[in-house]
Amino acid sequence: MLNIGILGLGEGRSTISAVLQSSKWQLKTICDANMELCKHRAKEFNFHHYTTQYDDLLNDESIDVIAIYTPDHLHAEHVKQALLHNKHVVCTKPFIDDLSVANELLALQQQTGKKVFIGQSSRFFEPAMRQRKDFEAGEIGKLITVESNYNADHRWFLEKKWALEKSFKWLYGGLSHPVDFIRWYLPNIEEVMGYGMISANGKDAGLKNEDTMHFIFRAADGRIASVSGSYTGPTQPAQRDSGMTCILRGTAGASQADYHELRYAITDKTGEERIIVWGDATLKYYFRFEGQSHHAGEYQNYLEYFADSIEQNFTAYPDMQEGIVTVALLQAMDKSLQTGKPVIVKEILKEHGLSHLLTHNSPSTTHVNE
Repeated sequence: MLNIGILGLGEGRSTISAVLQSSKWQLKTICDANMELCKHRAKEFNFHHYTTQYDDLLNDESIDVIAIYTPDHLHAEHVKQALLHNKHVVCTKPFIDDLSVANELLALQQQTGKKVFIGQSSRFFEPAMRQRKDFEAGEIGKLITVESNYNADHRWFLEKKWALEKSFKWLYGGLSHPVDFIRWYLPNIEEVMGYGMISANGKDAGLKNEDTMHFIFRAADGRIASVSGSYTGPTQPAQRDSGMTCILRGTAGASQADYHELRYAITDKTGEERIIVWGDATLKYYFRFEGQSHHAGEYQNYLEYFADSIEQNFTAYPDMQEGIVTVALLQAMDKSLQTGKPVIVKEILKEHGLSHLLTHNSPSTTHVNE
């Protein structure tokens, strides 16, 4: 059993639940700069070993792993300090917001030999895991294209002061999920072109950045993919639509994984059509809190996968290198929105001396336990 400390108790709420319910982890300490939030989580989970000082986690030699769920601009320093204190790291997406520090972190990881895993949670949801399993089994033949969307009625975000700040972008906070699906199946994205706008609802609220976006990607082998996102308007009924979806179209079949709906459909290479909708027990595993505000089941899935990678000494994906390239892709998308022109991803990487990462791809298998 591995010992873990959790930094950042907003999103880290799901991680607390995941660790407490897992047989592979022991929760040692939770940490947040906000003392009231620490006390709230302590009461919520009846776990009273908390601190407001990150140094308490770093200096605890019994802690094997630090899980980081702090604001994006703090990730790099928090990861750096964890590695310097000989800890493995789980870091929520997006990995970092400043690629100029990427090589320092890569060198530090190599020097310490510690593992860094990026918490791209959507890969570890039931429909996505089933879709990946069928894809790797050749059920849809060779992949032709990928389509992924994230459309959500998050008008309630517009009531939050921080969501109206110029630093907040749905591109990084929301669209990074479907973008990760694209990279999971087409890791060598070379070029991206996109358009975005602020919706009427967003303008009325004072939103500073795009809340509605459409992108086209081109991979090194010529295959293309698409991603769309809209966040401040109503959505269709769940029987018709999905908040987040990933569609694979292959030479012999096609599949669709619907995220929050826990729904999966496939037309396989034999022509058979199948639809799976997971029931109450699975729903309760993933959605342990009120509504769908937090979904701790996928966090438990990826934390147990990461525990296996440490104990069995394999690489857990997305790793640091993959996380960095995904950030470069997101920055290329951002640049395309601003310029209205296609952007070459390797140019973003080259600016920061990261061209060597273009040859780094995750393997076909993710070792996710079914």
